[in-house]
Amino acid sequence: MILGVAGLVHGDWRTIDRETLQRVKDHGFKTVQIRANDPNTGSDSEIAQVKSLFEEFGFPMAQSVGNYGGGLCSDDSAERAAAIKFLTDMVHLSRKLGSPNTYFRPGSMNKAGGWTPHPDNRSDAVFDRLIDSAKQACRVAESEGVELAIEGGVVCPLYSAQRVRDFIDAVGSPALKFNMDPVNFVGSIEQAYGNTDLLNEFYDLLPDRILGAHAKDFTLVETLLPRFEETIIGQPESMLDQVTFLQGMQKVCPDAHILIEHLPDEKVPLAADGLRRSAVEAGIRWD
Repeated sequence: MILGVAGLVHGDWRTIDRETLQRVKDHGFKTVQIRANDPNTGSDSEIAQVKSLFEEFGFPMAQSVGNYGGGLCSDDSAERAAAIKFLTDMVHLSRKLGSPNTYFRPGSMNKAGGWTPHPDNRSDAVFDRLIDSAKQACRVAESEGVELAIEGGVVCPLYSAQRVRDFIDAVGSPALKFNMDPVNFVGSIEQAYGNTDLLNEFYDLLPDRILGAHAKDFTLVETLLPRFEETIIGQPESMLDQVTFLQGMQKVCPDAHILIEHLPDEKVPLAADGLRRSAVEAGIRWD
């Protein structure tokens, strides 16, 4: 597996330069996520320059991700059409850049953002619209030879391992795969304390569909009502079973890119050190 980072880039992919990749390399990472604010900006020469820099540093091109909201499941046909177009434009950009997959955010009915809860998010109507959006995007992805990396989380329409499996089966495209991000699915105290079982459920239900992972951690805040917050991997309060996480990824997808995410630059080294300690315990050797 390849250890990379979703961060350390100050801007979108067009700002990546030799200094950026040297910073990534100095932290011991082997690749960095490609983020796009607008997939229709960027010239052929800029694409060639970024590809050349990745080759110079010996980095495999990583997952791309676009900055779009939650419209893929929207009941507004114009909003949903715009979101589908953005995702398919990301597919085209990914093919040009050589990214193996592009991130697929399922979205939410909540106008506050794609990772916010809404009472309709678990409805059949929302699920069906998301399936239709995915089918449209997958037709483009199949033609371009790019995979779509669907993610999920307890607040969104894809809220469990079984729901993700049902979604992938319903779409029925070989281009649709799953981006493992287990912290997103912790929704109860039982799952928090028993997250090893949560991890194994994903590996049992989706062993043939996982293409990569985002690495982070969480903690249970000591308050009256259940509350979870992200935290840095390897800290005393960190709760995710990182050993099982890594061993499972090694088993089902040994070529995966594992990208540390959601941290400011100054905290990335702490998370990397924590993940590397877990990798030693798990018997994992990074490529």
